[in-house]
Amino acid sequence: MLFNSWIFVALVIVTIIIYYAPFTKRWQPHILLGASFIFYAYDSLPLLLLLVLSAVINAAASYGAVYLKHSHMFATLGIIANLAILTFFKYSGLLSDTFLDINSGIGHFLTTIPLPLGISFYTFSGISLVIDAYRGRLDKHAQIVPVSFSKHLKNTMLFICFFPKLLAGPISKSKDFFAEIEQKHFSAINWQSSFKALVLGYFLKMVIADNLQDFTFWMAYPFFTFRGTGTLLLCLLGYSIQIFADFAGYSLIAIGVAALFGYRLPTNFHFPYISSSFHEFWKRWHITLSQFLMEYLYFSIGGNRRGRTRTYINLILTMTIGGLWHGAGWSYMVWGAFHGLCLAVERAVCGKRANCIQLGQGKFMSKLSYHISITFVFMLVSFGWLFFMLPHFDQAILFVKCIFTNYSISPFIDPKILPILIYSIPVFWYHFIYFNREKQWVKKYVLCYDYVFYSIMLFLILTNSGTAGSFVYFQF
Repeated sequence: MLFNSWIFVALVIVTIIIYYAPFTKRWQPHILLGASFIFYAYDSLPLLLLLVLSAVINAAASYGAVYLKHSHMFATLGIIANLAILTFFKYSGLLSDTFLDINSGIGHFLTTIPLPLGISFYTFSGISLVIDAYRGRLDKHAQIVPVSFSKHLKNTMLFICFFPKLLAGPISKSKDFFAEIEQKHFSAINWQSSFKALVLGYFLKMVIADNLQDFTFWMAYPFFTFRGTGTLLLCLLGYSIQIFADFAGYSLIAIGVAALFGYRLPTNFHFPYISSSFHEFWKRWHITLSQFLMEYLYFSIGGNRRGRTRTYINLILTMTIGGLWHGAGWSYMVWGAFHGLCLAVERAVCGKRANCIQLGQGKFMSKLSYHISITFVFMLVSFGWLFFMLPHFDQAILFVKCIFTNYSISPFIDPKILPILIYSIPVFWYHFIYFNREKQWVKKYVLCYDYVFYSIMLFLILTNSGTAGSFVYFQF
């Protein structure tokens, strides 16, 4: 069920009415769980059983990791079970295509396995729960698992299946989510915060991302082979804006809907395109995934505690695995390795310097370096998105080749894709205002009249939405 569909709006409204009714308040977690099952079963009824099985496995593993003997064994088995489910359903096709004959036998069978929606996100949520529960056994003050297994099962089911974050995050931590499972009151809803998150989220998705996809499709093979260099570069810029608007839009909608039910989901995007280094970029882009990889993978394999060379290796390895998590294609792994390499080189060359480029001393040179660094990081990040648009690695390489060889194709920039610039302006403005938020003219003439911008966004949602499409991260 898509967030940008009327059936979803109806589900949310009906659930809110039942959820806050005086005679059903004691059943609020069960109501949310029922709504989550309906939400997921709308598109994947048979795979709902897998979602429920995943939640039960994680409830049992996390409970055993706290209260039963051989706690380490329960934690280990829980993590293995999550990874096994993720590998079987997400990577069977990739492994079959790489190592087996896909035209017969087990190779063909593996290519027919469906990809459950949101499997990457709910398995990561399960892994974090199991690890946090095991760590809580070692630290009694960090304990998150109640003594009652039935209560823990209920909490875990809601944590894993909570429909606003189910398909594409944000990836919330169990200790934060469990602490909020309590009776909610209609009067406690922060309507202003929820409204702003929903309007901005739907604007980014329906007006920006959905309109841009009608132009960036020219990046697909074989269309890009017949387009001029300027057209290809403009499409790459458009896709960079599109993927931000699409995923940031989803996260904001999830945060806004969750707030209607009294739950706070963590911020997932924080103006990533003003980053002056790759380190900063990953503190602003898909923040909850970055934190997950940092806490549960990077630190677990040694982090920066085993010397400079090992630190660089750990960075590249962490980002490579993070890239492969995004999709069952080698180009996703290359994308992750690319970012890992950028982080490693940046750390080696720049150390802890804020800007990845430093031209000189003095106020002017520092400011110039800062802006050039932002531009440089944005350009490399935008180039990296090519591996998302073209998951076949050979096609991505061909696209790069065409950028350098198609300069003689006329027109250099196809006039039909110039609207990319128009739909990119709001995203650049969004970052620009935040970048200058402390300046008096922004405080006086922009921030004080933000209701005007939200009114305009709401109007454009109703009048200028693009072709409705699923969210980019649903494929992960």
